[in-house]
Amino acid sequence: MLENFITSISDYLLVLSKGNIMMVAFYAGFFVALMTTLGSLLAVFSNKMPYWGVDFSLSFAAGVMIVASFASLILPGIEYSGRFLSVGIGILLGVALIYAIDKFVPHEHLVRGYEGPEELRDKLRVVWLIVLAVIIHNLPEGLAVGTSLVFDIKTGLVTAIAIGIQDFPEGVVVSLPLAALQRKKLRPILMGALSGVAEWVMVLVGAFFFSIFHGLLPYGLGLAGGAMLYVTVKEMIPEIYKNEKNELIVTAGFFLGFYVMLFLDSMLG
Repeated sequence: MLENFITSISDYLLVLSKGNIMMVAFYAGFFVALMTTLGSLLAVFSNKMPYWGVDFSLSFAAGVMIVASFASLILPGIEYSGRFLSVGIGILLGVALIYAIDKFVPHEHLVRGYEGPEELRDKLRVVWLIVLAVIIHNLPEGLAVGTSLVFDIKTGLVTAIAIGIQDFPEGVVVSLPLAALQRKKLRPILMGALSGVAEWVMVLVGAFFFSIFHGLLPYGLGLAGGAMLYVTVKEMIPEIYKNEKNELIVTAGFFLGFYVMLFLDSMLG
């Protein structure tokens, strides 16, 4: 049933966009940005969130991203190219890209604290540092959606649906701490929406670039997969397990996200 639903959506979007992959990417990007914004809207109702809720949300997102990295990006890239080399180079480039962004762009995690150049630590408000951290997380996700759409519409839509599902709690994670910091409602919502727009832009960038340079698609699939793996393994998992107070909840959230993405991807099999 779900497979028929995804097929119907992909056929409808192709008709609506008149076969233009960029229009399909536009709609998919809008969906993931909308889900992030809807999550951010929870700041209207509360400026407090149980700490386990933050951990659960991040671990759910990590579970989705781990499966998406392999099932929607790395393995399809190997299948498309018929060899590992190009995808392997792409993975290395993706890791290097996010490492460089992580090292040179100032940002602040909820648990790990500040990262980036020390000389910029006091130049930006904590609010913007938190938003930049979420944007860094979202960039590989947007790239994954855009690149996988070029590879296959159905695969891209499954990726967009899964990323959109985990973007809702990510929107909550970015907006509620900001609401608590600022004791305001509108600005945290706008900040959360901004992180969603950044992801939307990356969907379009990924789809545009690899539509033109189709021969580089295996590298692009590897790059997006490597970038998501780096964010998940280096940033998200250490952050959610560092507290050591909600390990059972964190693990449950991870496997829930893992199963959701695995289930969605199995619909294409």
